[in-house]
Amino acid sequence: MNLDDIITAIIMIIGFYTIFYVGKLVNQLLHREYDLTHELAQKDNPALALGIGGYYLGLVLSIGGAIEGPSSGIIADLIDLSIYGFLSIILMNLSWSVCDKLILYKFRITDELIRDQNEGAGAVLFGVCVGSGLVIFGSVSGAGGTIWTALLFWLMGQAMLIIAALVYNLITCYDIHDEIEKDNVAAGISFAGVLIATGMVVGTAAMADFESWSVLFSEFIPVALFGLILLPVIRLLTDKLLLPTVKLSDEIAKQEKPNMGAAYIEALSYISSSFVICWCI
Repeated sequence: MNLDDIITAIIMIIGFYTIFYVGKLVNQLLHREYDLTHELAQKDNPALALGIGGYYLGLVLSIGGAIEGPSSGIIADLIDLSIYGFLSIILMNLSWSVCDKLILYKFRITDELIRDQNEGAGAVLFGVCVGSGLVIFGSVSGAGGTIWTALLFWLMGQAMLIIAALVYNLITCYDIHDEIEKDNVAAGISFAGVLIATGMVVGTAAMADFESWSVLFSEFIPVALFGLILLPVIRLLTDKLLLPTVKLSDEIAKQEKPNMGAAYIEALSYISSSFVICWCI
């Protein structure tokens, strides 16, 4: 690495953290019903810490897509970082709303995070934000794309997250919303694993260089749907191979104290399997 590379890296890092800080301020302005510092430092709110941590990680991933993409010179790179960075801020906050309105739609997520300090709800918000960040990273980092391709990939990614949530709710013998509203953290952790795994598969599908809309749809949709179809299969394998003598559903939702260990195993099995899918496609 020569001196020019070091100077370029420093400039890009400064640009990155400037946009990240703006993203932090935007989220705080959109959620003025609580004081972030008071909740985290004075009330030691672990639920909000999970949710806001997922937002920050998703923001890092999505802004990082603009840095990871092919370089066109420092000026052009800074312009791309600014355009796609601020687009990422908008899309990440919209993803928060998608979680509130379309994924955990049976209750208001802010109430669960602030009033109840519901860590299960915080885990799900973490999963949605990280999954969305992975989708945005994939859509921005490939060559040949534009703001419109990034927006389209984000929309399709949100649709896949919503479908994954519906599929997961169908293949479990308990209602996700009911369990999370009962402060079942294990159910939230398992669900978060599904959302992160879905975001990883969709983000990988979106990472291909953009050639044309027809190629985009012919390559993106089959890969994304393939990942969704594997969700029930992965859960079955987890149930039968990793914990053959017990049922995950029983451990997570049908005992007095939900089994957090089983939830972590299920969540990590989804995420690990998404790595395998991404390596193979």
